[in-house]
Formats: sequence, C-alpha cells, structure tokens
Amino acid sequence: MSEVWKPSVTVAAIVERDGKFLIIEEHTTDGIKLNQPAGHLDPGESLPYGAERECLEESGWRVRATGLVGIYMSRYTSTRTGQDVTYLRFGFAAKAIEQLHNATLDHEIIQVHWLNLNELRATIEQHRSPLVLQCVEDYLAIEAGHKVLTPLDQIFTHPSVLKGSMPAGAT
Repeated sequence: MSEVWKPSVTVAAIVERDGKFLIIEEHTTDGIKLNQPAGHLDPGESLPYGAERECLEESGWRVRATGLVGIYMSRYTSTRTGQDVTYLRFGFAAKAIEQLHNATLDHEIIQVHWLNLNELRATIEQHRSPLVLQCVEDYLAIEAGHKVLTPLDQIFTHPSVLKGSMPAGAT
C-alpha cells in the first residue's frame, strides 16, 4: 500500500494593536526565526481555539479569535535536516485581551515583539515562513475593505472532535 500524503495542520493568531503585530522570536531547526504565535492543531480542539491556545503558549497573551483571515498552504524543506513538509495554515485575526506576565512560554521562545508592517518587511529574511508577511498583508487588506474576514460561525467543528479536551465554553 502506498503512503498517504497528509499536510501538517497549523493555526496562527494575527494580533494587531496600535498598528503593530504580535510576533514571536523563536529557536527553530533552521536557527532563530520570527513568526506569528502559531503551531500545530492539537487533537480535540477547534481551529479558533487552537490559535488562541498557541498565542498564550508562545507569547503570554490571552486573545480571542474574531474571524478567519485566510487558509494557506506552503511547502517547507529544512536547510539543516532536509525534512520536507507541506503546511496547511489557518490564520485567525485575534483581539488581544490581556498579557499574562507570569505565563511560562514554550521553551523555544526567545522574545515577544510588537512590529509594524515596515519592521516586518525589513526582517523578511528572518521569517519562519513566507506566510508570516502574507497573513499580515491579508489582514491589512481586510481592514482596508479589499478582502473579507470570514466569520467564525462559518467554521464548523463537529462535537465528536471536541470530546472533553477543550474547556467549557471554548470555541
């Protein structure tokens, strides 16, 4: 039987505050990189909840997903390991609720930054993925009225997925 190809599903939080975007600086297999708070969708959680969880784990910011900015695919081949992976990323606009100053961040995280669009463009060589800037540009296109934010009620998660792993009331 041939192997079945499966992309890795990831979720990302695009958090904007006062013209700046929440960006994490992290250790990766390819060195130090910049990214939105993002990571793999965990079993038993909805897509928006996964983005909220990743944001808290990587930045210490509690956020609330407000809509889907876009669905993205990219292929990544590690320059160090040669590993080849296709990622399917769901990028969510999220509103910053509060910073938890005593939060323990994932061990790969070096620092949390708030960067404006020009700063993001100036650091493009440090981005973990080409999707970092693409998500921000799509978010800004939505804010300018050129694209539409997909409402969260358009994303259906069957209750069978959620079996007991998400907190009550989480979306």
